[in-house]
Amino acid sequence: MSGAFGPPQSLLVLGGTSEIALATARRLIARRTRTVWLAGRPTPALEQAAESLRGLGANVRTVVFDALDPASHETVLGKVFAEGDIDMVLLAFGILGDQAHDEREPLRAVQVAQTNYTGAVSAGLFSARALQNQGHGSLVVLSSAAGERVRRADFIYGSSKAGLDAFAQGLGDALYGTGVHVMVVRPGFVRTRMTADLPPAPLATTPDAVAAAVELGLRRRSETVWVPGSLRVVMSVLRHAPRALFRRLPV
Repeated sequence: MSGAFGPPQSLLVLGGTSEIALATARRLIARRTRTVWLAGRPTPALEQAAESLRGLGANVRTVVFDALDPASHETVLGKVFAEGDIDMVLLAFGILGDQAHDEREPLRAVQVAQTNYTGAVSAGLFSARALQNQGHGSLVVLSSAAGERVRRADFIYGSSKAGLDAFAQGLGDALYGTGVHVMVVRPGFVRTRMTADLPPAPLATTPDAVAAAVELGLRRRSETVWVPGSLRVVMSVLRHAPRALFRRLPV
């Protein structure tokens, strides 16, 4: 079991090939994390990720997990928690989609929504119940600043993250006082393989910077973490900008 304000000894990553998640796992392993579960689709990338973390001295296991198959989530998570307590669940799966194509092909837009929101609701609730049953733990949810004020340029992705963010905040309120801590992480533009083809954005950050913010947030028992921290002020201004003005802003 982890200390109330420190890195976890055991970690479950939902979205086991996420660059942000793996950067977070590496940082936590360097502190005190010894057991890591990577949950994701059975691909060579998942096995490579597991091997890379084993090289850091952690006991790493993989488990098949598909965000688009909510009916399987209870079984998958039950298998992991049956092996022992999990101090932290990192909900890190999600897809960016392609806004222009997805607007023309609604089924692709639906897949973005089902992955980023519906799958997260299912996995989040099952994780929360398992953490409650063991009496402790943290659920860390990777949201996005894109959900704070949805832009024309990526409203499909942004709306899915807005839903996820609201869900995670509500779940945190529901679990308050139970011994389970929910932390919502809102990065801005993160330079990863997923965003490699996109133009750079102001206040862009990196997976390692997000990982550092997650660790600090765990120590502080934070409920919301912005990365970078200055993004909180920027998004507060944008959130309250009149809609007619917001449409004209180069954001």
